[in-house]
Amino acid sequence: MLKSMVYVAMLLLLEDTTAQNPIKKRLAPPKPSTKGQCCDEVRSLKVQVANLTSILEELSRKQESDLLNVVRQMLELDKQSRQQEARVTEAESKYSEINNRVEIIQMQASQAVTKTSSDAIYDCASLYSKNYKISGEYRLPADDFLGTPDLDVYCDMETNGGGWTLIQRRKVGLSSFNRDWKQYKSGFGTIRGDFWLGNDNIFRLTRQPTTLRIEMEDWEGETRYAEYKFFTIANELNSYKLFIANYSGTAGDSLRYHNNTNFSSKDKDNDKCVDNCADLRKGGYWYNCCTDSNLNGMYYRLGKHTKNSDGITWYGWHGPSYSLKKVEMKIRPQGFRP
Repeated sequence: MLKSMVYVAMLLLLEDTTAQNPIKKRLAPPKPSTKGQCCDEVRSLKVQVANLTSILEELSRKQESDLLNVVRQMLELDKQSRQQEARVTEAESKYSEINNRVEIIQMQASQAVTKTSSDAIYDCASLYSKNYKISGEYRLPADDFLGTPDLDVYCDMETNGGGWTLIQRRKVGLSSFNRDWKQYKSGFGTIRGDFWLGNDNIFRLTRQPTTLRIEMEDWEGETRYAEYKFFTIANELNSYKLFIANYSGTAGDSLRYHNNTNFSSKDKDNDKCVDNCADLRKGGYWYNCCTDSNLNGMYYRLGKHTKNSDGITWYGWHGPSYSLKKVEMKIRPQGFRP
């Protein structure tokens, strides 16, 4: 009986305790926040984009560097190619010059054993007929009949069939043509530059029927020519008198006025004027009274070439006050056939 009462009391005590301290219900775990998860994904994407951008920039820099290297290599190759081409051109030029000199030496050696008139070398036309067809400087042998020595000449083997011996050239302007009688008699200047071959030598070359060709160039680059089918000069005793005939060409006939006139220089006045034309026109020439042309006058450069009447003039083309840029006088036999 006592045990039962104790048991009941314990039960009552237990219920009272439970009522005073109820057992807290177990809470469910919180659900994850959707907003926080979205922010994490955005940050991750931004990191990936930044990484990709960095990679692309690095690739771009490398590609640009590679492109610059390729361009440099191409420029260097182009430079080497041009240098090689220049060396080849220079070598070809030197070979051609050496070959030409060898041919000239061979020609001069053969002249030493010349026996007949058909083998003789009189002028550039004779050289051309022996297959010397490269324009340049040659040496003509001494003329025993006239007692003249060897003569260095420049041969034009190209113009209008070739075979031309130059007797005058104006193109540089460094040599004065205002010379005395003696200098015009023997010649002056340099064969590859400006020169006058010499009246004695011109007389020597025109003993046979000869054609004269005069080629001119102005400061605008235009060219003209005058050709005289017949050309010769007398000897010194007859003042190297000029004889010409049968003009043709594009420059106008400005040498006809000088036909049948003596040669004059600054110290020997042989013209048909009271005045000394050679002194007025600053050159030696076949002056009449005074001139329709003045191919041995003063050389005036661009800018001053239209202000004087003593320049290199050809009235039939540019009148009395236009000094030409370039002139060549050349001769060959009338019977020449290329």
